[in-house]
Amino acid sequence: MTGLLLSLVLIPAAAAVAAAWSTARAVRAIAVAASALTAAGAVWAATTVWSGPYRDLFGELPWLAGIADSLVFGVLLDPLSTTLLLVVTLIGFLTVLYSTAYLSTANRGHATPDHDQPRYYFWLLAFLASMTGVALSPNYLQLFVFWEMTTVCSYALISFYRDRDGLRAGFKALVMTGAGGMFFLVALLILFVNTGSFDFDAAARLPGPLRGWFVVLLMVASWAKAAQVPFHTWLPDAMAAPTPISAYLHAAAMVKAGVFLMARTVAAGWEVPLPVALVLGGMALLTIFVALSFYFVQDDLKRLLAYSTIAHLGYVLLGIALGGLGSSTALRGGILHILCHGFGKATLFLCAGAVAYATGSRSISALGGVARSMPLTATAFFVGTAAVTGIPPFACFWSKLMILAGALELPGAIGPTLVVVLLAESLISFSWMLYVGQKVFFGATTPVAMVHKDPPPAMSISLVVLMLGCLAAPAVGLALLWR
Repeated sequence: MTGLLLSLVLIPAAAAVAAAWSTARAVRAIAVAASALTAAGAVWAATTVWSGPYRDLFGELPWLAGIADSLVFGVLLDPLSTTLLLVVTLIGFLTVLYSTAYLSTANRGHATPDHDQPRYYFWLLAFLASMTGVALSPNYLQLFVFWEMTTVCSYALISFYRDRDGLRAGFKALVMTGAGGMFFLVALLILFVNTGSFDFDAAARLPGPLRGWFVVLLMVASWAKAAQVPFHTWLPDAMAAPTPISAYLHAAAMVKAGVFLMARTVAAGWEVPLPVALVLGGMALLTIFVALSFYFVQDDLKRLLAYSTIAHLGYVLLGIALGGLGSSTALRGGILHILCHGFGKATLFLCAGAVAYATGSRSISALGGVARSMPLTATAFFVGTAAVTGIPPFACFWSKLMILAGALELPGAIGPTLVVVLLAESLISFSWMLYVGQKVFFGATTPVAMVHKDPPPAMSISLVVLMLGCLAAPAVGLALLWR
């Protein structure tokens, strides 16, 4: 099992190196093969979780002998890591497949010459390897190493086009998420100095006040990585990246690393200080409604989806915060939302990419009647909308249901109040996304939308598989988390 899990990191890492030295035609084949093997290996590994968690430490730092646990590198596969692993590898494969058609000179939104292909796939495969490492890390030290690797990869991918907007957005993301990494590093040092361990459950041995500061530092790191208030501004600007990158980094991968950190912390089995859990939940609610307020002033379809992502990451952190307050149902619902939102939002982002590929525009006000010539893309957009806003039986209905049910497990009026507030947000969000979908895909066909067909097969196949994932993801997640 250890060899299989290590291969999930090593295969995309080796493919990234090979991609950097390959021709444009060869690099596509290398990327598709490596990401497909990684996804298949992750699915195979996931089938073993039902027999119990698997943990193996084998890498040591000799200079820590007698000071701390010398075995500090290895692998961990449990329901939480499996959830992120499936999101990262399955959507990673579909992103690579989609990219083989999207990154071309035929793209009316942003033509990409062949000589830029190796650079793109190098960083995308390196990112896939880094996120797989995040998911499988058995302790905070290894998690921090891969966490920082994702920061570097995201900078390179966001600024891929090397234009003014892309370079500024990439640098902004690097600074803000890198600052969050500094908070993570300080928390890591506090844990090491006071417990001599990097294990996820070592925080139970910290003195009470110090434990509170430890969680606060990780919470700030999580906010920065997951684009939560007050660090939320980098994510909409990061839409300067190629759309497949937006779908992967900002729906399925990088931002999910932030919420994964808090999920791993709260799920470690030790008691999170009550004030910290309340702050985490309060800031999650604030982020949800701050993001919602920006929906109504967006004309760029991708920026609208970016603010929706920010809100849904708030849902994940709210479920985790309720878990810190004692609701195991809400904690599992928050973790399930990582998987469900990943498939729903990736579907929407890749629909936006398909529209831009065919029309050259992402402007909501300029588009109309696209469904007449792109029926598959239109269908996928509305399936993705139903999935992320929580319309049964699609993905996020189940995760939101668990979060709301978990809220009702708490004593007093806080549970019913949260249910009312979150149902109101879901209704507003669904109504606005439905309005935008009708504006873009129905009505009179605008001049910019005079196109003739859905996107090429590689892009269309990715959309079809993601639509199926919007139905299948909750079944897989529920089986993992409620076994």
